Amino acid sequence: MTLSSSDQPPLQAVAYCQRVTQEHSKTFYLGSRFFPLRQRQAVWAVYAACRDGDDIADDTGTGDAVTEAQLNDWWQRVQAAFAGRGGPHPVDTALAWAARTYPIPLSAFAELHEGLRMDLRCHVYRDMDDLTLYCRRVAGVIGFMIAPVSGYNGGEQTLHHALMLGQAMQLTNILRDVGEDLERGRVYLPQSLLDRHGVSRADLERGEVTPEYCALVTELSTLARRWYAEGRVGIPMLHGSARLAVAAAARAYEGILDDLERSGYDNFRRRAHVSGPRKLLMLPRAWWELCAATPLGPRA
Repeated sequence: MTLSSSDQPPLQAVAYCQRVTQEHSKTFYLGSRFFPLRQRQAVWAVYAACRDGDDIADDTGTGDAVTEAQLNDWWQRVQAAFAGRGGPHPVDTALAWAARTYPIPLSAFAELHEGLRMDLRCHVYRDMDDLTLYCRRVAGVIGFMIAPVSGYNGGEQTLHHALMLGQAMQLTNILRDVGEDLERGRVYLPQSLLDRHGVSRADLERGEVTPEYCALVTELSTLARRWYAEGRVGIPMLHGSARLAVAAAARAYEGILDDLERSGYDNFRRRAHVSGPRKLLMLPRAWWELCAATPLGPRA
């Protein structure tokens, strides 16, 4: 079948999004390589658009009003892309193509926008409900964007599992970046958990890895692993090689929790990570788990 010119991906814009993905998330990029070409290009466009918004929310060097205006401009650009009006920026052009080619819901970007506004306003996380909502908005909904690109069976149930997988990855980010977030004046650890484990804001700012702090991080790490397990249930419902793409990214991301545990939960002075070689060594396990979960094995 010959594609019309409007169906062809904008190659220069997509190449820009590929570079953004590769630079900012080695784990996400590794997983994306297992998608077929056109799906891979759409995934890069989605990631780069989300990254643009996240970078604005993380920019603490500008005034609040300026940053709020920049985030509003980003949201206007996203809406324009979904309306078929790709702007001059390559991310806008690539996203407009991806949204035209696959049934990516604009509502997922609307939730992301709300999550990024929580960052700008230094939202105080009172309890786990607050933190879960944040994880949903800034990462869980990414599953709603990627699943339509890959194609899937199982309807809303599969989307729920995709949501849980994204939330697990965001909670992993939070546990990895406690020290870095403190430098930005942000604390994502819920106040109810801090109180229950006897950990104060002053303890965090001193970077004290106490037994009480380890217990708190262990509790959240256990929750993240539970979310990973629930999220993986939906991976066999994805179509084709997208199954391995998502399974590989999830396995590598969960490996960050393993590294955090090996460090004695010191997320103040070091950043837990998974090296490139270790990610490659995880691929056989991801493939084996996928084969075990998929009747007759995963068919690419």
